[in-house]
Amino acid sequence: MKRILVDMSLTSLHHGHIRLLQKASLLGHVVVALCSDDEILKAKGFLPVLSFEHRKEIALAIRYVEEVIECKWLIDEAYLNFHNIDLLVHGDDNVNPVPPERLVLFPRTGGISSTVLSNRGDS
Repeated sequence: MKRILVDMSLTSLHHGHIRLLQKASLLGHVVVALCSDDEILKAKGFLPVLSFEHRKEIALAIRYVEEVIECKWLIDEAYLNFHNIDLLVHGDDNVNPVPPERLVLFPRTGGISSTVLSNRGDS
């Protein structure tokens, strides 16, 4: 069975994440690459409300997820090779430097994103 990687920060969880994980599960064994707290701070400018361990616990509770590993903000081919990953699955906003033959892109779920959710409290 192919090992399929989905990289996430999971600073919030929404139906777009679940849909992406479900699609990934149709391709093989789903491994979530979960960003460390420090990587989220560097990339997004804040520490997540939930620690890495708590976000990992949530990810593992999702029926499509078989395994969770820690990652940096960007995934590259060396990371895929080190973890024996066949394909990276991502939304069509992907910026990870992964060769096209190891990348499967799906359209993002319209009208929802972690940024949209976090900005709702600002209004």
